[in-house]
Amino acid sequence: MCGEWNTLVEEVAARTAPAGSKSARRAAGAQSLSEGGAIIATTKLRDVYGSEDRRWKTGMDEFDFVLGGGIVPGSMVLIGGEPGIGKSTLLLQVAATLQNGGHDALYVSGEESALQVKLRADRLTVPSHEVALLSETNLETILATAAAANPAVLIVDSIQTVYTSDLEGAPGNVGQVRECAARLMHFAKSSGTTVFVVGHVTKGGGIAGPKTLEHIVDTVLYFEGDGTLDHRVLRATKNRFGSVDEIGVFRMAQSGLVPVANPSELFLGDRLNAASGSAVTALIEGSRPVLIEIQALAAKAGFGTPQRVTTGYDNRRLALLLAVLDKRAGLSFAQLDVFLNVVGGVRVQEPAGDLAVAAALASSVHDRRLPSDAVFLGEIGLGGEIRPVSQAERRVVEAAKMGMTTAYMAERGVPKRAGGAKMIGVRTIDDLLMKLFA
Repeated sequence: MCGEWNTLVEEVAARTAPAGSKSARRAAGAQSLSEGGAIIATTKLRDVYGSEDRRWKTGMDEFDFVLGGGIVPGSMVLIGGEPGIGKSTLLLQVAATLQNGGHDALYVSGEESALQVKLRADRLTVPSHEVALLSETNLETILATAAAANPAVLIVDSIQTVYTSDLEGAPGNVGQVRECAARLMHFAKSSGTTVFVVGHVTKGGGIAGPKTLEHIVDTVLYFEGDGTLDHRVLRATKNRFGSVDEIGVFRMAQSGLVPVANPSELFLGDRLNAASGSAVTALIEGSRPVLIEIQALAAKAGFGTPQRVTTGYDNRRLALLLAVLDKRAGLSFAQLDVFLNVVGGVRVQEPAGDLAVAAALASSVHDRRLPSDAVFLGEIGLGGEIRPVSQAERRVVEAAKMGMTTAYMAERGVPKRAGGAKMIGVRTIDDLLMKLFA
């Protein structure tokens, strides 16, 4: 009755218990709520032995890093991403490397034919001719085949194409996705087979289907990137066997996905001839510091209302920084169009990049280049004060490794060790602009 389409969810109706049965008595409010149950032996936590210490290495260092050190046997991993981003290619490479390493892999394709998967496999540099392939969408057939083959890894591409005969409705609806995911998780835990599941995403960027899907699985990975760029970012948003917010960077090549060992070098590129409006900051992605270039352009507005266009940055955060620059530093953007771009398709989510954004905006307004070997670290408050950021020492050391010689940061957050870089403390945004454009 909410006035929206596709809001009805199919549920399996429970059979009515006959009058006088145990279920009927419990439903009627019987005092013994445990009637009909069985007493089983409990286990002390000290007697539980896990399998986390024997992870499987895929040979793709960035993929293992995001998972927390490798694949945990018996786990279930969900990978989501835009169409054509490379999810199937990544999992086919994982299946091939595991198969060559002695761990049998079964690849279930519900979207492509066997010939289409074979054509993709032929482009990979990793030999994949021994990977078992099944083109099927019926869940019961998939589980029966997997139980008979007993593979170490089962890959289902995708969960939205799989259906169970116990429920009516088309594959991909809420009931089908939830039931199929629950049965695949039960199969993974009972057999010790690691299950990888591909999930479609909505136009809002979330994984399609019920939120229960992300709650059921052990790990949720998002494969991100711009289709016009040749690199992809694999990000962990949930991981029961490792830290979240870790990222792995891959480069899309003709022969498949190639891990990038040094993401900072990829995102920075050649900055020797950088124009005005370019600044560098260091973000912490999980446990890894990554250097990111931020570009800003402030130009005279051609229409009545100036534009505010951002790529990889929050629009509301930009509006806040523009107001602070206007009020506390005397830089007015009322008649200027503002364009802000985070290079490489990365999303800046932490406030540590505020100082770099403000420096890039001021550089564009004054049309004066910032030092190409400088990094900017700091959060900007509404009063124009510069606040320190967490793990500043690790950020500065990473910047020094990439050739940065100067670091602008909050005066009360200057670390003791800088890896050879010169640290300049600033108290307010006005203080920063005076040091840069005195």
